[in-house]
Amino acid sequence: MALKSFVFMVVSLVITIKTFHISALGACPKCGNMEVPYPFSTDDTCGDSRVLAFQSAEGFGYKVLSIDLAAQKLIIKPPDLVQDDDMCRTTDFSSEGLRLDENLPFNVSTRNTVILLNCSDNLLRSPLNCSSNSLCRVFEDKMLEGRNNACKSRLCCHYLKDSHMTSHMIRVRVGGCTAYTSVVDIQPQDPADKWNYGIELQWMPPN
Repeated sequence: MALKSFVFMVVSLVITIKTFHISALGACPKCGNMEVPYPFSTDDTCGDSRVLAFQSAEGFGYKVLSIDLAAQKLIIKPPDLVQDDDMCRTTDFSSEGLRLDENLPFNVSTRNTVILLNCSDNLLRSPLNCSSNSLCRVFEDKMLEGRNNACKSRLCCHYLKDSHMTSHMIRVRVGGCTAYTSVVDIQPQDPADKWNYGIELQWMPPN
C-alpha cells in the first residue's frame, strides 16, 4: 500500500510541502548544489538552493541551512527579530512561532536549546531557566547589543528541548514570550556569536 509523504514543489524559487505517494517516487535531482533526500522531492524548476525553504503548518517559510541524509536531520534558520523599538517579536509571531504539521514525519530534535525573549511573569512558574544566569542573558548581552532595544532588559528564559515536551512546536504568544531563537548542540563556554544558531528537525523514514 502506498505510504503518504510529501514533495517540495518550487514556486517562485521557494519550495512548499505537497503530499505524494512513496511508490511514485523516482530519483530526485539536486536543488542547486544541495542533495535532496527523502522526504523531499523536486521538479525540474528547482532553483537556487539558497532559497530552499521549509514551510510550517501555518505557512511560514524557514530557510534550510543544511540537510544530513545519514542522520535524517535538517537545520532551518530561526526567524529574525523584528527591528522595532516598540515591540519585541520574531517574524513568525503572527503564526505563534514554529508549528509543524503532526501528520508529517518531522519533529523538533532534542539538540535544540531554545532562547525565549520578552516573556511574561507567567514563565516564572514554569520549569524553564529564567534566572539571571540563564543563557538568554548571554545571548542578550552579546547579540542584542545596539539593536532591537525592545527585547533587552525584559524577562527571558531558555530550555533544552527534550522528549517530555511537544516535539512539533516552538511557541511564541502574548502572555508567554513573544520572540525566540534556537541553538543546535550549544556549547555554553563559547562566545554567543560563535553558537550554532538553527532549529534542528529530524524525520522518520518510510516504513
